Amino acid sequence: MKSRIGVYLSQDVAARLAVAVAVQRPARPRSALVEAALDRYLGPEEDDGPSVHDRLGMMSGQLEQLASDVRLISEAIALQARFQFAMAPRLPAAALHEACLQGAERFDEFAAQVANRVHQGRSLIRETLEKLSASGQVVADGEDTSSQVGTRPGETDLAAAVSVDDLQIGATQRHAGTGQMPMWLLILRVFLPFVGAYYLSYLFRTINATISGSLAAEFGLSAGNLGLLTSVYFLTFAAAQIPIGILLDRHGPRLVQSAMLLAAAAGAALFAVSDHFLLLLAGRALIGLGVAAALTSGLKALLVWFPGERVPLLNGLMIMMAASGAVTATLPADWLVASIGWRALFNLLALGSLGCSLLIYFVVPRVAPTPASTSGASKIGLRTIYADPRFWRLAPLSATCIGTAWSLQGLWAASWFSDVESFDRPALLQNLLMMAIALSLGALMLGLVADRLRRRGIGPGQLLSFVAILFIAAQLALILRLPLPSCISWVTIAAVGAATVLSYAVLAEYFPKEIAGRANAALNVFHIGGAFVLQSLTGLVIQLWPAVNGHYPAIAYQAAFGVNVALQIAAAIWFTLPWCASARSGERRLAPA
Repeated sequence: MKSRIGVYLSQDVAARLAVAVAVQRPARPRSALVEAALDRYLGPEEDDGPSVHDRLGMMSGQLEQLASDVRLISEAIALQARFQFAMAPRLPAAALHEACLQGAERFDEFAAQVANRVHQGRSLIRETLEKLSASGQVVADGEDTSSQVGTRPGETDLAAAVSVDDLQIGATQRHAGTGQMPMWLLILRVFLPFVGAYYLSYLFRTINATISGSLAAEFGLSAGNLGLLTSVYFLTFAAAQIPIGILLDRHGPRLVQSAMLLAAAAGAALFAVSDHFLLLLAGRALIGLGVAAALTSGLKALLVWFPGERVPLLNGLMIMMAASGAVTATLPADWLVASIGWRALFNLLALGSLGCSLLIYFVVPRVAPTPASTSGASKIGLRTIYADPRFWRLAPLSATCIGTAWSLQGLWAASWFSDVESFDRPALLQNLLMMAIALSLGALMLGLVADRLRRRGIGPGQLLSFVAILFIAAQLALILRLPLPSCISWVTIAAVGAATVLSYAVLAEYFPKEIAGRANAALNVFHIGGAFVLQSLTGLVIQLWPAVNGHYPAIAYQAAFGVNVALQIAAAIWFTLPWCASARSGERRLAPA
């Protein structure tokens, strides 16, 4: 039995009640809706979550905590500023302008990094806490951070794969290795010995272009044999890259480099006494193995013993100074061959390799080795690097262009000058000297250009694409015999051999810096392996045509170079496909409906 009462409603509430009855609940009468509303209003209070008062209290507490955090941050910044003002020496007036310019550049870089992180939604504190809590495993509580805004595919997995020990190794080794050693002593005891080792690597890599005529005459070698003899250096060099990277992380550059150079000394000695092609091949293979750690050991040594802000400059100086080994392999090496013969030259190189090994072992400061159990990041990192599709976009282009440049400068440029251009010995060596100088300056110039373009929003990947196009154009000018001085094309080809500066810069955008060394080694396998394959392939194609009076026809070189160019064009298209796809999708988004 229900009681009947009369209720007066405002027009607005009455209208809303009519709409609810007609649309939302047509099966229920208006009296039932009113009864339900009154029952809910008059019934006992239910726990529907925090009330408005509670929510306001929570917001007030959060604001108070935020204000406390801001005060702490402000105090920390003020204390840091006072410490810097109190401890930093007063600059002379003459250096103030330069210091201000440097400070402005650093602030611009700092602001750009902050803006980049804000745009991508990445928190440095969150990343650090995740790495500390992960300790080489996945992020705590099974949280999948790969879906965070602005996180690149695979980036979280890479960060999680690097343990806390990996982040501390560099600082521990640097402190243990140097103490308070002054910079000039570090230059003498660390920088110059490793530059010497990398210098030998460049010299061994390009020396066959100078002595190829003597070897062919003495052993009766064909173009295919010369290509195999020169390229086997790259084969053993590439095969050793990954193990060397692991050994460097475990034992340090001093022990690894000094031990590897003993193999180079043995290979040079074997090469010097060889009386058969197979012995030459074995000696050349040992040389490639012995100098395989030259670049990676040098880069690792700079990271271990020198302040971080000095490393980029020292990297460039090391590569530029070491590339003078390619210069030594031209006119100076030819003068020694004419004076004492190629066998005596390789005996000298064996002694030089042995001396450099002993110098590094006894002069370079000792560093405590890193135990193998500190991290499993090397194994995880390599698997993750090779599984990244961006790596497989970059590797073919970098390998075909840089590998071709190395193979041409190391052997086939000299053969072209002799067989196609008909240069005499002095002219041939002068052109090889110009190519060596171009290689030495190429690393410095490409690094400077990349740095300037980055400030204008142009990344190293775009610059690498432009360099590849320029490289292809230089080869086409040789193949088509365009009416241009051939030295222009050959100097361009040699300079592209230093484009590893750009390739490693692209990798730095793909992977965290904690595994950048392993990423560089992974790509270097393709550089060296590409040089081996392309140098051998070029020789096999050239010898398809018969030699006339010891010289191959121009069409043989044009066909061989054409095969290389075709591979480079395919790799360039593969590398630029994602950019073209993203540009087309951007145009479709901007197009009016």
